[in-house]
Amino acid sequence: MTTISADNDRARLERLRAESRKIRGVSLGRDAWRRLVRDHSAFAALIFLILLAVLAVFTPFLPLQPPQKIDIDRKFAPPVVRPLFTQSAEWTDEAGNTIEDAIAEGFGNLNAFDLALLRVRASLFGRRQATNWLGTDELGRDQLARLCWGARVSLLVGLVAALVSLAIGVSYGAVSGYVGGWVDAAMMRLVDVLYSVPFIFIVIFLITVLSEPEVVKPWLQKHDIDRIMIFYVVVGGIYWLTMARVVRGQVLSLKQQQFVEAARTIGAGRARIIFQHIVPNLLSVIIVYLTLTIPRVMLFEAFLSFLGLGVEPPDVSWGLLANDGAKHITPVGVVWWLIVGPGVALGATCVALNRLGDGLRDAFDPRLKNR
Repeated sequence: MTTISADNDRARLERLRAESRKIRGVSLGRDAWRRLVRDHSAFAALIFLILLAVLAVFTPFLPLQPPQKIDIDRKFAPPVVRPLFTQSAEWTDEAGNTIEDAIAEGFGNLNAFDLALLRVRASLFGRRQATNWLGTDELGRDQLARLCWGARVSLLVGLVAALVSLAIGVSYGAVSGYVGGWVDAAMMRLVDVLYSVPFIFIVIFLITVLSEPEVVKPWLQKHDIDRIMIFYVVVGGIYWLTMARVVRGQVLSLKQQQFVEAARTIGAGRARIIFQHIVPNLLSVIIVYLTLTIPRVMLFEAFLSFLGLGVEPPDVSWGLLANDGAKHITPVGVVWWLIVGPGVALGATCVALNRLGDGLRDAFDPRLKNR
């Protein structure tokens, strides 16, 4: 009987093992991805943003007109879609050799990556370039080309400034919540004080002071620091307050968990516990907040560029294009194509980022798993 019972137990154990092999666990990231894919609007927003990022990176490869090429004869030319492409007279010579002259005149200073893309574009498309699909501005520059090149600056400003704010906010909030006591109270009171400061005036003041004076501006130029780099730091330094509060609240609930106690037991220090054990458990909150911060920064950049304090020409951004378009909305006439292009691009990108943020929040929320 003992032998038969042992055989039955062994057979039951093998059946359980066979069934367990068929069951595969699902990680938080994979489960969140599945739920995000089922959210069709959020997934469509993700695809749109990926395509927009690819377009911005590979803009020099596209057969567009040079964004800085001035042609007064084409001043305020309306959008033209026929023919779709024209033959450029100055993009390359008859033999298809050098393009340095065209690059210097129409594209300005470019890095090695952009130069390589332009050379590939010249070898594939030759003199063919798109016509004025979105019209031209007051200097005869192609609006479509400037819109595509402006996407690079606007997206980069939003991403870099958001990352700076996240780095400051996550570190500040995590340290405050984990240390606790009077340190936490002092750090949060500082956040309360900073919340009461009108940051818009501080940003305008700093950018103005660092750009105009005779002493400061030459020093910045000597160290290759331009206004856009100042914008990254200044704007990133003011959007971290909310993130610090959110992270602090999450850390207060996590620091008493068993995995934190286990890390303390094996002798892990505060810095290791905070940044190697607690912060990785906050990635879902961080990712969601990142997608919600980027559109705020992009709109703020557009606002500063609208005031003439953002991106400096010859660089171009969507905010700067919107500012140029707003100048020509007068009772005499409205050059509508100068404002519609950057307005639609900026609005669609911000809507997509906000919708993606909502989708990520729902995907990472375990309470919505079975809904």
